Amino acid sequence: LTFHSGSDIYRDRQMIAERLTSLSGTLPKGVKPVITPLTSTMGRILVIGLTSKSKSLMQLHTSAKWTLKPQLLAVPGVSNVVVFGKKAKELQIRIKPDALYRHHLTLNDVLSKARQATGVRGAGFIDTGNQQITMQVSGQSLTPKELAQTVIRHENGENVTLGDIAKVKTGYKPPVGGATINGKKGVIVDVFSQYGANTLHVTRRVRQALHNLKPGLKARHIKLHPHLFRPADFIQTAIHNLNFDLLVGGGLVILVLFLFLFNLRTALISCLAIPVSLITAIIILDKFGITLNTMTLGGLAISIGVVVDDAVIDVENILRRLLENRRLDQPRSAIQVIYEASLEVRIPVVFASFAVILVFLPIVSISGVAGKLFAPLGYAYILSILASLLVAITLTPALSLALMTGKEGQHSTPPLVSWLRAKYISLLKTVETYPRTIMGGILILLIIGFAAFPFLNEQFLPHLKEGHYVIQMQLLPGSSIEQSEKIGKKVGKALLKLPYVRAFAQRIGRSSEAEDINGPYHSECELDLKPLPAAKYKKARRAVRRTLRQFKGINFAVTTFLTERIDETISGYTAGVVVNIFGNNLGVLSRKARQIRNLLYNLPHARDVRIQAPPRAPHLSIRLQKKKLARWGFTPVDVMNKLQALYEGLKAGQIYKGDRTFNVRVILPDSLRDNPKQIGRLPLRSPAGTYVTLGQLANIQEEAGPYSVLHQGARRVQVVTANVAGGNASAFVKRARKAIHKKISFPSGTYISFSGTAKAQSRSRRQLLIYSLIALAGILLLLYVVLKHYQNLLLVVLNVPFALVGGIFGAWITGGNLSLGSMVGFVTVFGITLRNSILMLDHFQYMVNEEGQSWNLDTAFKGASERLAPILMTALVTGLGLLPLAINSSAPGNAIEGPMAVVILGGLITSTILNLLVLPTLSLRYGRFESH
Repeated sequence: LTFHSGSDIYRDRQMIAERLTSLSGTLPKGVKPVITPLTSTMGRILVIGLTSKSKSLMQLHTSAKWTLKPQLLAVPGVSNVVVFGKKAKELQIRIKPDALYRHHLTLNDVLSKARQATGVRGAGFIDTGNQQITMQVSGQSLTPKELAQTVIRHENGENVTLGDIAKVKTGYKPPVGGATINGKKGVIVDVFSQYGANTLHVTRRVRQALHNLKPGLKARHIKLHPHLFRPADFIQTAIHNLNFDLLVGGGLVILVLFLFLFNLRTALISCLAIPVSLITAIIILDKFGITLNTMTLGGLAISIGVVVDDAVIDVENILRRLLENRRLDQPRSAIQVIYEASLEVRIPVVFASFAVILVFLPIVSISGVAGKLFAPLGYAYILSILASLLVAITLTPALSLALMTGKEGQHSTPPLVSWLRAKYISLLKTVETYPRTIMGGILILLIIGFAAFPFLNEQFLPHLKEGHYVIQMQLLPGSSIEQSEKIGKKVGKALLKLPYVRAFAQRIGRSSEAEDINGPYHSECELDLKPLPAAKYKKARRAVRRTLRQFKGINFAVTTFLTERIDETISGYTAGVVVNIFGNNLGVLSRKARQIRNLLYNLPHARDVRIQAPPRAPHLSIRLQKKKLARWGFTPVDVMNKLQALYEGLKAGQIYKGDRTFNVRVILPDSLRDNPKQIGRLPLRSPAGTYVTLGQLANIQEEAGPYSVLHQGARRVQVVTANVAGGNASAFVKRARKAIHKKISFPSGTYISFSGTAKAQSRSRRQLLIYSLIALAGILLLLYVVLKHYQNLLLVVLNVPFALVGGIFGAWITGGNLSLGSMVGFVTVFGITLRNSILMLDHFQYMVNEEGQSWNLDTAFKGASERLAPILMTALVTGLGLLPLAINSSAPGNAIEGPMAVVILGGLITSTILNLLVLPTLSLRYGRFESH
């Protein structure tokens, strides 16, 4: 089963599975349906190559088919092994048409005798009473010499054998593809993993199997190329980079906590929240079958600063209340102070955490590829937040009672906090003195930021630095395997001269074992790069494209493996923009496809523009004339069968050698088959015994026509694809749609539709917006419960645009690209901003309601200074926890989480400034805090 373009394959697969399960009751007992995903979901985990030092490639092909493939299929986790460039060995009976004519024989005579000579039959057994003896009969022709001696007819005292009317020899089935490795002929082997298998584990087992096979291959003078492509390398690099960012971010967080709390015990209480929360989240993820991949690690990385926030707020408030208690004439018990201090921040902490969780729910609700990609990140983040909340309300107060009371636990106000409070009060006074000027400046920043937002380049996914490129190479339709091989060697030689390139491998056409339908004019090439610093990936990509531009008249498309897989999963094609042209007339579809291709080629930022089904491939048209067939007594099917047998070959039997099986095939010799002009001279025998040539029965001429006819939803379709380089994919699709409707007219019954990553991005963005609005309604209800008055709620909401502007500036600084990861970053910073605003305003309410203070300038300044340390600490630990990820956003594996971290960091900076400097002033003027 295949899924149509734009469908949610994950949801649809589940629906199909449920439907099949419901049918289980109608099946025989013990029979149940099993869904086996094919290439769109099976991972290609390894591409290896074989080349031979000897001139003969026979040993190479034999080793690939009978040694390498069975050994790799036996590896646990491997689902399929596809061999490119392999030649199928067979026994060929190459007919001589003139000899057939001379001996008055037909093709059926040859087929009948060849089947009898190579047939195998069981002879039964003999039962002697006390024994059962099995009969084994041998005599099958196993060699070309034996088969050539097969008698077809006995005439005039002489035998006519197969050797008289055909050349019998060992040969190879006509190839449908080929392979080259670093400019040499060879065999390429694609290894696929089972659905749901761990790529790293399976790759490790396959490498061990190859290591065991290497001595045997070496003894046969076969060189193994085990590193043409290995996705596990990118996975390991990406996980290593994320682990490094996690460790560095955690170290920076601990340093900030120690500087602000200035006490090893209090810092330890806060720091314990990090490992406890993250480990708890990992355990729960594992229980639900979610692995530690780059997305879950990214979720843990962006949460590393947030998980410590709850503990920091609790510890800081407990510390401050204990210090105030020590100054009283009659101090209260430590347990009472800790209990009340913990309760004081409990409501804002709990509600702020649930607000952040509500913000992240839209991320795990997105459907399609984007949902599957970001859902693990969202789950990891949400579970970390819940775990940190649990730690804050249980472990943190208990540790505070154990470590922060008694003589050894006595504290004084940390020096850094005292110094910051003094400076902060003076800044608040300045803001209070010039409120209109500062508000005007903030308004200008908001206008500039939101005006710049439409000019960001939208991407579904950023460029993934996998250290490997997949190059689709397309020659003129009708090009032969030899021509593709010749051009591929030249391309490979030019690319191997680049200092970045480690290996180049070319797969021509298709494998007889694969599902692809590519012709010999099409090649898929693996370009493996040497390990490079992140800064050199862009140079390497430009150098590769510059080299490919030297080859005129050849269409190239360059992508990374993951990008290609994602594009193909979304639209069915390995490109970002897909234009589907539907209609019934193939000629009209071909003309419109060429017009659209030319139009897209001239649009800005267009790259790799291609027509998927070549409309002008060379054909040899054989039109049988019914009157002439009737005159000589032929039927159309009879002529077609003879043509198929002689040119494509007809299986006449099988021979067996040990555990190996070889076909016996009847076919024309190469000298006749490879010459189109000879086909008209092919002799055919009529039922009356008269011989006529094919040219007497048909009109034969060379023409051009479609190589393949594509269908979608039971409709004929022609497809034009393109990639977008350095621009906005959604804007490109809008320009393309407008230009096509303006410049190209379509007849009745012919129409177009767009698909690809731009459409998927638009759908994901729309879903994210809708779900975010629903989540916003829940957040506003939570905030109203905490803040009591709608004026206070508006003050919190006012902080959100300023945080988003910071994220926009962050995206501009790092290249002006807005990927789906960046959109998730905006959602994240929205939640973090709400958290800090709630803490500030709730403390103002606590001072008025619980401490009985009047709401005035002194109360606002005092409340803000008391909240300075926790807000600044939470902002710093969150920012510094993300800083390594933001700095290394160009490193392999950080391409999705890096831009997300940059957006969060930018939004965090602007929202913290507004929270600390402007919110107290706005609260003094517009806030409403009453004593209950």
